Amino acid sequence: MTAIRYELIKTCKQTGARLGRVHTPHGSFETPVFMPVGTLATVKTMSPEELVEMGAGIILSNTYHLWLRPGQEIVEEAGGLHKFMNWDRAILTDSGGFQVFSLSEFRKIEEEGVHFRNHLNGDKLFLSPEKAMEIQNSLGSDIMMAFDECPPYPATYEYMQKSVERTSRWAERCLQAHKRPKDQGLFGIVQGGEYEELRKQSAKDLVSLDFPGYAVGGLSVGEPKDIMNRVLEFTTPLLPANKPRYLMGVGSPDSLIDGAIRGIDMFDCVLPTRIARNGTLMTSEGRLVVKNAKFARDFGPIDEHCDCYTCRNYSRAYIRHLIRCDETFGIRLTTYHNLYFLLKLMEQVRQAIREDRLGDFREEFFERYGFNKPNAKNF
Repeated sequence: MTAIRYELIKTCKQTGARLGRVHTPHGSFETPVFMPVGTLATVKTMSPEELVEMGAGIILSNTYHLWLRPGQEIVEEAGGLHKFMNWDRAILTDSGGFQVFSLSEFRKIEEEGVHFRNHLNGDKLFLSPEKAMEIQNSLGSDIMMAFDECPPYPATYEYMQKSVERTSRWAERCLQAHKRPKDQGLFGIVQGGEYEELRKQSAKDLVSLDFPGYAVGGLSVGEPKDIMNRVLEFTTPLLPANKPRYLMGVGSPDSLIDGAIRGIDMFDCVLPTRIARNGTLMTSEGRLVVKNAKFARDFGPIDEHCDCYTCRNYSRAYIRHLIRCDETFGIRLTTYHNLYFLLKLMEQVRQAIREDRLGDFREEFFERYGFNKPNAKNF
């Protein structure tokens, strides 16, 4: 029996988007879903109780960062990541691959794995498919990710072809090294950049290995959004309809809606928490930078259409004051709002799928948010 099971509830007649449910050892959650990112076993400034309150059914943590601090042994000794951080719902851990390729300037890719330097102190480290599985097995997440090569954008066809072939070989090694398949579901990651033939090859290789779920990797790495959407259009149909599909590293409202329309079930991104710390907020009418001078005497809520804790209790003027003074409470308020906004947006997306009107919802949302305007500001 597999640790992860996907249940298709409904397909939107207007767009083909999927309403589903993913069952895990720590409960189930409806999809399409946005997963808040808790890099170091915490979603920055948020308590687990607050995440439950705002409706989060699954969060993401980072294998690379937890391997370095506090170390996999300490988390395992605590009884696993769920007990360590007092979170009783689902957790997905990435493989560490993205951090190795993005944080370390000094890295050497070999067939066995990747040699690189610790971004904290410069120590030499080595991460392989086997080591990535060992760490994630120790952490005890519900969903684990295969260790893949994360190529840059743009990359040549030849470079990407070698990368896809290596990622496929590494995926097979991950399956062989995975020690707890009944407790933890391992997802494969489809690579191939913007090249359709390479995406087809990568998907074919990984589907043949019969993972319980699949991610589309190598997107949201600097490519234009029209390229990301085009890649999704020819990649998601290659993946099994009876398994969840995860688009890694995507969290802007427009991309969440467009990804769902193209058959994606799961999303994650640091975007809502990262921009919140700078006072940038997502609202029903677009992007709001609360530090701007025009909000100094604005005693209304961040978003009059939002019923989150922040919007019910605090004004733009007060939050602006806190952010400008680097007060932690200000960051808590803005972080809470942004996460709540995206989680509620995904609720609206799921409801629109139920009602067979996700295409209409997209048009209404984009018009209200300003995405249809020339030179629209995004995040």
